[in-house]
Amino acid sequence: MAGFGIDHLVLTVRDAARTIAFYEAALGIRGRREKGRAWLELGSATAPQKINLHEEGREIAPHAQRPMPGAGDFCLVAPEPLEVILTRLTAAGVSVELGPVERMGAAGPMRSLYFRDPDGNLVEVCEYPASPFF
Repeated sequence: MAGFGIDHLVLTVRDAARTIAFYEAALGIRGRREKGRAWLELGSATAPQKINLHEEGREIAPHAQRPMPGAGDFCLVAPEPLEVILTRLTAAGVSVELGPVERMGAAGPMRSLYFRDPDGNLVEVCEYPASPFF
């Protein structure tokens, strides 16, 4: 039986341009704006994923019952060693709240670090020991 996957998530943000600039500088994640919509591109060419950005007060219907900036809490799997991520975060002036620490993820044991984006969303970035970087 095939399981569900994630195509996209939605974050409500105060300013989509500021959010895109943050994720591009902090993690190298590409942001896009097109036809009144904004998003962050994740995944790969064969398994694309995205985080849609809805600006507070201008959410695209239908939307969460109580959309609000700073209510997000999610984990991204790093495409490179956490040490590289830490260096990038430091260069971007982002404070790490916790980590690296050992955690249990969807695929088993992992190492994670935590920080907040400009709206206060909790962002976790992890790496798994099965990767060549752990």
